[in-house]
Amino acid sequence: MNRTVLIAALIVANGLLSAATASAQTASAPLIVAEDRGGASALPYYQPLNPQPDRATPPAPMPLPRVGSPADAEAAMLPARSTQLSPGDVPRRVIRAPGLTPLFLIGDDERSRTWLRQRQPALRELQAVGLVVNVESMAALAALRRLAPGLTLSPASGDDLAQRLGLRHYPVLITATGIEQ
Repeated sequence: MNRTVLIAALIVANGLLSAATASAQTASAPLIVAEDRGGASALPYYQPLNPQPDRATPPAPMPLPRVGSPADAEAAMLPARSTQLSPGDVPRRVIRAPGLTPLFLIGDDERSRTWLRQRQPALRELQAVGLVVNVESMAALAALRRLAPGLTLSPASGDDLAQRLGLRHYPVLITATGIEQ
């Protein structure tokens, strides 16, 4: 009986050894191309990904990000243009946006400047944040900021917000409970 078990164990071990050898040979064998329809190689598209680093060349050093001043970052956002928004009348309506920080949209135009002068005490009280959705330069942005000291005014496109809220015009105040001019 022991002899039968020993022979069975040798057969199983031999089979495992054969399977391991076949697997090792397959791993080192070149791939077999079943069909090649020609065309351009896709290799150039994969090289920037560098899936397997070339050990002959050391990796290129990563450049450090340029840290500029906040004014540089803000200037990079200019001009701010919103193609879906223009100065005009905005009807008052109720919205439900609990937790929304009050914000207002203005542009660099006379209607927005007048609205900002008139509404700035209420905007300060609400601690509303201003988005200047149409402004061309840092000088124009600075002029708007001089009209409303103490209020945050940041250049930004308002197109996405306009689309989500169904807005077409500014100046406008948006709170958690409503949209009004």
